[in-house]
Amino acid sequence: MSTVAEGKAQLRKAARTASGSKLLEIPARGGFAASGLVQLLLGGLAIQLGAAHVGEPDQTGALDEVARIPGGFIVLWIAAIGLFALGLWLLTEAVLVRAGSAADRWIARGEDVSKAVAYAVLGFTALAFAAGHPSHASTTTRKVSAGILASPGGQLALGVLGLVTCAVGCYFVVKGIRRRFREDIEVPSGAAGRGIVVLGMVGYIAKGVVVALAGVAFILAAISAQPATATGLAGGLTELQELPFGGAAIVVLGLGLIASGVYNMARAWLARF
Repeated sequence: MSTVAEGKAQLRKAARTASGSKLLEIPARGGFAASGLVQLLLGGLAIQLGAAHVGEPDQTGALDEVARIPGGFIVLWIAAIGLFALGLWLLTEAVLVRAGSAADRWIARGEDVSKAVAYAVLGFTALAFAAGHPSHASTTTRKVSAGILASPGGQLALGVLGLVTCAVGCYFVVKGIRRRFREDIEVPSGAAGRGIVVLGMVGYIAKGVVVALAGVAFILAAISAQPATATGLAGGLTELQELPFGGAAIVVLGLGLIASGVYNMARAWLARF
């Protein structure tokens, strides 16, 4: 066996050991619950924005709500640990992917890695709030976009980022419509199982639309070469609000995000590891 093959075998063995470890599984389940909590709060903030034109419907707005409650910083520390563990578990899953064609395996790895990065970023954001150093998501997005635009080929790179973000959003929508999320959980029997499936469908579709809106904001920023246009989730919903019946659409998306939050909390118990 070549050195490269031996290295891959050892990496898979280490990943398999980590993936099957209760020390990782338990906090990873907590990560699903933490993600569900954030999405519940995001949904509430989106409904508030759509109905009353106030609020900041992004991840930092949701975490700020947690930080305000008594003992909220403890919840944030626990959430951060769970989110990091969930990200690590997803990375081990990316290493272990072996089913399907080579293209299918790379797509699955890309999905796992991208979600791991997203959970890690949310974990760092939770840590920042727990330590009393919050960073506004929209401001951070604009700074990152400005840095990309300032680099050689920046407009193209930001446009590609927007297209990839839109593609991820479309993937979530398709996953919800085709109920592929059922492969991720042990679906209970009876009415409870049917309820979980409905929550998953509605949640994934709403989450996909919201992510796609953020991608559109990146694309518009690339076209106009104006980083201020790239405002992420909050900016995407704010732009939607300006359209006819936009407020009602945001309320519907908010309800969908709440469904996604409840589904993720249920997934904390039902996830397949």
